[in-house]
Amino acid sequence: MNYHIEEMISEQKLEDRISELAKQINIDYAGRELHLVVILKGSVFFAAALAKRLTVPVTMDFMTVTSYGDGMVSAGEITVKKELDEEITGRNVLIVEDIIDSGRTLYYLKRLLLARHPESLRIITMLDKPECRTMEIEADYCGFEIPNRFVVGYGLDYAQKHRNLSYIGAVIQD
Repeated sequence: MNYHIEEMISEQKLEDRISELAKQINIDYAGRELHLVVILKGSVFFAAALAKRLTVPVTMDFMTVTSYGDGMVSAGEITVKKELDEEITGRNVLIVEDIIDSGRTLYYLKRLLLARHPESLRIITMLDKPECRTMEIEADYCGFEIPNRFVVGYGLDYAQKHRNLSYIGAVIQD
């Protein structure tokens, strides 16, 4: 497929919004420790930028949960490819997600993690596409609401490419 990438959200806008989100999280978790569950691979850039701005004590763990493969449309089947290394029972957990579209993956993941009895469980997403939602799931913290376009950059990929872009761009077919 021939395509080009059109910038949607600049690096500066991303950085500014992540700072705002971190300020709110610092207020919400003041006096408590926060355990970030980072969803690989797409959320790594967002999680690192967020964690650097948090002033509450932070620990991190990682999961790989997939539904896309190499396509531009969710395959619908949820697969856990990498499980957490640490227990979350009794911890304040914040799931760090790159994007919510259909909500299937996050709905599955939230149910899975709630069964492990964390003290609290919240969700932060860098991007949200609410018009694509097929499952009832909402983020507690959201960077940007975007239209239904396939996006890359700042950790998001198309067939494992373009994660390294410093901005969010829409993939446009030529």
